[in-house]
Parts: sequence; structure tokens; C-alpha cells
Amino acid sequence: MERISELEKRYVLDALNNSFETSKNSIYNNKLESAFAETFHTKYAIGHCNGTATLHVALMACGVGLGDEVIVPALTMSSTSIPVVLCGAIPVFADSDIDTFEISAESIEKCITDKTKAIITVSLYGLAPDYDRILELCKKHNLYLIEDNAECYFGTYKGKLVGEFGDFASFSFQASKHLTCGEGGMLTTNSEELADKARRLNCLGYAGVSAKQGKITRNDIQDPNYSRHVSFGYNYRMSELQAACALGQLERAEELVQKRIEVAEIFAEAVEEQDLLKPQAEPEGYKNSYWTYCLVLNTDHPEVDWYRFRDLFQKNGGDGYYAAWKLSYNEPAYHDILQPMDGVWQKYDETCCPNAEYLQKRMIQLKTNYWDLEEAKKQAEILKKTIVEFEATK
Repeated sequence: MERISELEKRYVLDALNNSFETSKNSIYNNKLESAFAETFHTKYAIGHCNGTATLHVALMACGVGLGDEVIVPALTMSSTSIPVVLCGAIPVFADSDIDTFEISAESIEKCITDKTKAIITVSLYGLAPDYDRILELCKKHNLYLIEDNAECYFGTYKGKLVGEFGDFASFSFQASKHLTCGEGGMLTTNSEELADKARRLNCLGYAGVSAKQGKITRNDIQDPNYSRHVSFGYNYRMSELQAACALGQLERAEELVQKRIEVAEIFAEAVEEQDLLKPQAEPEGYKNSYWTYCLVLNTDHPEVDWYRFRDLFQKNGGDGYYAAWKLSYNEPAYHDILQPMDGVWQKYDETCCPNAEYLQKRMIQLKTNYWDLEEAKKQAEILKKTIVEFEATK
């Protein structure tokens, strides 16, 4: 199986053969948006240049601005919370569930203030958060819910696709994601009002664009009296080449996601009947799409043992593995710039999100993008061997 198949190449070549003519320069964008909306059971899908721009647009479309607070997970890539700062709002960091690693509904509730405007959840590593409890909080406190699903395609929660729960849902086509076009993102919503706002924010505030209209027509722009800009916006549009490649990936989405799940199942079998590595829990009613296969190293000395285990794994022929990102509030920009700002009421130290602090130091993320299952099986055997050898040296 190939990561990029002849289908994607054919679509991209076709887009190139169109020479970016104005009349043909949105064919694949339109096809992708329509197909994506249908696939993910939503009314509107709007292509973006990346999956950070989608979050920025979603927040602005929801009216998030100066003085507002947005609750975000501490344990995730900082691109989830950077758009909050770019809106002039304050990210408030919620702790993780110790077993699923997802944002904790209990912690969210403790973070809500009279300034809270929205919650951004992250389906971390391919697993959904507890949407039922989070949606209850949104309804009770009149909050927007924005799903950051960069790591989750075809994950489900109680029979519904991840992406069907929020006011907005954001997806990424960055190179490591389930579906890719190198870079790119998609923003979905069922609200025509929010989709109209998002489209204009995505497209320079053009008057002629809307929820389902991604470009202004030639007849419009050739009118000398045409007023282009009814509002201000960004140039966050997806390119036609990105859209062409992403459409091919979307048409292969089931096989691409299923391959990662099969790899995860191989790793899951390898870590049975041992206590050194704790896998991410998958509660009943959830389906993980496994952007990575994530484990927590059961040790009291992660500052030493994380590196010891990695070095031994690589010595045995393992491909290595990824660490979790630093908790966002531990990144220099947040700690040095954001922490002293007026309105920031959290203390950015180990007491802020204790579960996330514990998990982050111990996380082992094994890649699941092995397109040859035999290679995945080989890596799983190396993992088993490494566990035995590591335990013997403790």
C-alpha cells in the first residue's frame, strides 16, 4: 500500500494541466469541500491552508476576542492554543484524564469563569474526549465547542463520528496526519451563519463568498463599481493543488485509517501481560483511529528511564519513538510572555495540570504509519524484546 497513490498524482496533474486559470482554479476545492461535508455528516466544509488557520477562523467566527477566555487542553501541540492568543483572548489550560489522556470534563468545569467564551477539545492521538459531559457544560454555560480533530479521522464516540459534536470541527492535512496533502486543513459546521462568517474570514472578507461559495465570479470582479470587501479577513484559502491531493486521500480514507488501526492492534498485542508500558485507554463506546499508538512508561524516574528505554529500543533495531509535546504553558512563549499578562489567573507550574504533568514526561508515541504490516510486526517484536531487557536492568 502506498501513502500517496496514483489517484492523488492523477488529480494533482489534472489541476496542473488546468494552468491555474481563474475559471478552473476552484474545481478541486469545490469537489473536496462537498465530499468532505458528506463524509463527515456536516452541512458545510471550508478548505484552509492549514489546520491552525482553521482554529483561528473558528474562534473569530464565534466572536472570541480581547478579554475572553477559551479552555484548551494543556497536553497537546501548542497550535491549539496559539490561535486563542492571536485573537487577543486568554487560553485557560485544563488537565487530562489519567487513563484516556484526553481533556478532562471535571477539569474543564473548574476552569469555567464568567469570561469563558469557548472550549477547544482535542481528539488526542485519535481518541474522542467525553463529549456528553463536555456538551452538558457548553449548554449550561452557553459556550461554543470547537473540536480540534487534527489527529482523528473516523474515530467515533457512541456511534457518531468525531466531528459531529461541536459548533465547529477542525481537521488537518499536515504531513503526519491520517490524510495529507503536505499541509492544509478543513473546517466544518452545521451552522450557515457560522459558515458564512468563517468563509469571509478565510477569504479576505470578500462580499461574494459564503458558506458554500468559495470564490467571487469573474462577472463580479469585472464590474468597476463592485465592492469586494464587506469585512476584513485573512488569506487562509486552500490551494488547488492541496485540494486535488486531499481529494484523492479522502477517497482512500477508509483504507488509510484502517491501516493505522491494524498497526495499533499489532502493538497492542505486543504490550499485553506486562506492566512497564500502559496503553491509552479506549472506553466502551469509543473508537480510536490511532494517529499514534501511545503508551505511558510506568516509572518513578522518567527523566532517566524515558531516554534509557528509547536508547535500548533503538539499539535493538527499533525506529525510535516520539515524545509528547511540552505542556503548552511550559513552553517559553507562554511562560515568559503570557504568564505575566493581565487577566491570566492560572499559575504555570506543576500544580496547574498535575495529570498532564505526570503523563507528558512518560509518554511514548509509536508511529502507526507503516504501510507494510510486516515492518510493523518486526517493530512490535523489537518492542517486546526491549521491555524484557529493560525490566531485567531495573
